[in-house]
Amino acid sequence: MTGHIVVLGGGYAGLGAAKRAARRLRGAGARVTLVNAADRFVERVRLHQLAAGQRLPDLPLRGLLDGAGVELAVATVTGIDLAARVVRLDAAPYELGYDVLVYALGSGADLGAVQGLAEHAYTVATEREAARLRSRLTAARSVAVVGGGLTGIEAAAEFKAARPGLEVRLVSGGPIGAGLSPRARRHLRRAFDRLDVTVREHAPVAEVGPGGLLLRDGGEVPADTVVWAAGFRVPELAAACGLATDEHGRMLVDATLRSLSHPEVLGAGDAAAVRGSRMSCQTGLPLGLQAGDAAAALLTGRAPRPARIRYVWQNISLGRHDGVTQFTRADDSPSGPVLTGRPSALFKEVITRGTVWRMRHPHLSP
Repeated sequence: MTGHIVVLGGGYAGLGAAKRAARRLRGAGARVTLVNAADRFVERVRLHQLAAGQRLPDLPLRGLLDGAGVELAVATVTGIDLAARVVRLDAAPYELGYDVLVYALGSGADLGAVQGLAEHAYTVATEREAARLRSRLTAARSVAVVGGGLTGIEAAAEFKAARPGLEVRLVSGGPIGAGLSPRARRHLRRAFDRLDVTVREHAPVAEVGPGGLLLRDGGEVPADTVVWAAGFRVPELAAACGLATDEHGRMLVDATLRSLSHPEVLGAGDAAAVRGSRMSCQTGLPLGLQAGDAAAALLTGRAPRPARIRYVWQNISLGRHDGVTQFTRADDSPSGPVLTGRPSALFKEVITRGTVWRMRHPHLSP
């Protein structure tokens, strides 16, 4: 059997999809190529640690792909010709033909959300942006972190724990930790009180300037460094090439992760609008593995199975020695049990390391 699966994006979803597809097709004579803009796998869930000055594990993609039967193309995708089934790149091999395409290009910071954001704010959405913020924080006296979700909470706590003398404010348009149980939110408040992080909730931002934030109610939050963690956006490529997308530019897929407009294209991770899922590593990896299964099935003429997402917990680090783990029902709603403190921090570290282990051994994942 011949055929070519091309996977776009080497994050949690894309790497998992490429390795799982290659595993399913081993010995069948098919090719699997992974396309990624960098030659390293980035643990996105650790980027707030990088910004705080910590050293992250070096994870070359070639090492993670060793023995998997996956070809690696280090290049940026510049376009997709859906009619010709060709992906265009900015570096060799410049063009890749495909029989099945997996679209897993992830997401980045939404730098167009408010005025002044692109000019004056920093993010932890990519390794380069986190490294840029790390350089900035070495000389910062005050920082305002915008966003009451997991990214903002973890960033604010990590920065303060790493530099106790730094003035840190966490600003959110709604409540912090909105999807958590009351017990988990109480632990967040106690942790921020202990760290001396100022929390300002229900304070939507209208503008970002060189001296801090201007709020919609006219109030101000002074800071010499602003970190934006209040939302993400996906690449415009899916919409630009003609794939069916939602209002946010995410690829529309059916229950088996196939594009609603081009069934030879599969979507996984942040860049795909999968019903019942949220943007997270916890979603990206299992969806990627299931997209790999679906890609192998399509190439061999079989019908792919419906994808399934079942949530178990939300892990939030509060520095290296504290955290809160909210156990959830399968639909991601809080189920009641909460793990806090050092045990939660240790639990998250085990899970994070275990995720990389799963990337190395996707054939052992269900």
